[in-house]
Amino acid sequence: MRHYADFIDRKSQLGGQHGFEPIWMPDFLFPFQRHLVEWALRQGRSAIYADCGMGKTPLQLVIAENVVRHTNKRVLILTPLAVSYQTIKEAAKFEIEAERGIDGKFSPSAKIVITNYQQLHKYDPDDFIMVVCDESSAIKSKDGKTTAAVTEFMRQVPYRLLCTATPAPNDFDELGTSSEALGGLGYRDMVGRFFKQETAKDHRGWGRSKYRLKGHAEEQFWRWVCSWARACRKPSDLGFEDGDFILPELEETEVVLQCNKPRPGQMFVTPPQTMADHQYERRHTITERCETAAREVAGHDGHSLVWCHLNPEADLAEKLIPGALQVSGSMSDEQKEERLLAFSAGELQTLVLKPAIGCWGLNWQHCHHQIMFPSDSFEQYYQAIRRSWRFGQEHKVRIKIITTEGGRGVLDNLKRKSARSDRMFDLLTRFMNDAVRVERTQYGSQEGRIPSWL
Repeated sequence: MRHYADFIDRKSQLGGQHGFEPIWMPDFLFPFQRHLVEWALRQGRSAIYADCGMGKTPLQLVIAENVVRHTNKRVLILTPLAVSYQTIKEAAKFEIEAERGIDGKFSPSAKIVITNYQQLHKYDPDDFIMVVCDESSAIKSKDGKTTAAVTEFMRQVPYRLLCTATPAPNDFDELGTSSEALGGLGYRDMVGRFFKQETAKDHRGWGRSKYRLKGHAEEQFWRWVCSWARACRKPSDLGFEDGDFILPELEETEVVLQCNKPRPGQMFVTPPQTMADHQYERRHTITERCETAAREVAGHDGHSLVWCHLNPEADLAEKLIPGALQVSGSMSDEQKEERLLAFSAGELQTLVLKPAIGCWGLNWQHCHHQIMFPSDSFEQYYQAIRRSWRFGQEHKVRIKIITTEGGRGVLDNLKRKSARSDRMFDLLTRFMNDAVRVERTQYGSQEGRIPSWL
C-alpha cells in the first residue's frame, strides 16, 4: 500500500519547493520583477497575480528561458487569442528565442513554444518540461472540459506557472483549481479545511449551495494561498519603489436610460423587480443603448472599444458606428485574431467585442476611450477596462458605462465586488511574508499488513 501511495505522490508532483536558483537574470527587468522571477524559479510551481502593465510577459519569458537553460528541455506558454503574437514580439524585443506553435507543430530545435489555449489538445505533455498559463483566469471563461484539459496537462510536467492580473474576488473555485493544478492542496481538501457550506436562496426562492470561509480560518487561508502565489498591484506591494508605475487618471461615467415599453401583462412601465424583468428591459433597450454608444464614439477623436454581451447589441453597434468592426463568437479563431491584431496595430478605429472573447492579455494603451454595457462579472469588467487603463498609458482613460434603470443593481454589485477585490489583494500582500504551507491529505497512507495465517 505504501508503494502505491509513493507512486501517486510522484504522479501528483506533491511536496515543497521544486525549483532551482536563477541561472540568467537580464538587466531589462525592474528590481521587483527580478524578485518575482527568483521566487518563482525557486518554487518551481507557482502563481503570480500581478496587475495589468506590471510586465507579466517578460516575467514569463525570463522564467521560461531559465528553465530551458537549466534542463535543456522545452517550455510551452499558453495564451488567449491573439496574445501569442504579442508574446512572440516581446520575446524578440528581449532577444529570447521563441516560436509560435501552430496545429501542434513546432521546429525540433524550438525551446519555447507559444500557442493559444484552443490549440492545447494538439500537444503532447511529454514534449515539455514546463507549462506557463498566461492570463490563467481566462480558462474560466471557457467550458469545463477545456479547464479540465489544461489542469490535467499541467499535472504531467514538473515546472508550472500561472499568471493573471487578479483572480476574481471571492472566486475560491479558481484558487482551489489553481492550487490543484500546481500540485498543492486539492480543491476538495481546500473546501473541507477552510470553508463552510450553506444554502442561499436566489430571486426565485430556490435554494442553492455555496461556500464561505470559516471565520477562524480566514487568516490561515490567505497565508496558505501566499505559500504558492505572489500578488502585487504596484512595486511597493513587494517593498520596492513605485517609480514610473503610476496609473493615469480614470474617468468612469454612468449613463442610465429608461425603458419605455411595459412588460407583458402591464399597462405602465414599472421598475424591474426580478432577473426576468431585468433581462426583458435589457433586450428592449438595445436600440437606445447602441445609439447612445454610437454618439459617444462619434464625439471621440481616437480609437474606441465597445464592450457588449449580447449578439444583437454587437450587431447593431457595428452597424451604427461608422468604420467599426466586431469580433463575434461565430468567427473562426483565425478571423478573431486577425481583427484583434488589426486593432492592436491601430489599423482599426473602433472595435466591438465581448469581454469573454478579448478582455485578457492584450495591450491597448493606444486606446483611451471605452464604451461598456456592464454585466455582473466584475472580473470581465476589470479586465476589459485594464486593456487601456494600465501602466504605460499616457492619457486619461474615459469609460462610458451605458445601462438602464434596472441595471443600477448591476452597477452596485460591481462596486461591492471591487471593494472585495481590493480587500483580497490587501490580504494577499499582508500575508506574503508569513505564508503557511498545507500538505495535501494522503488518504490510505498507512502500510497494509497481511495476516500471518494467509
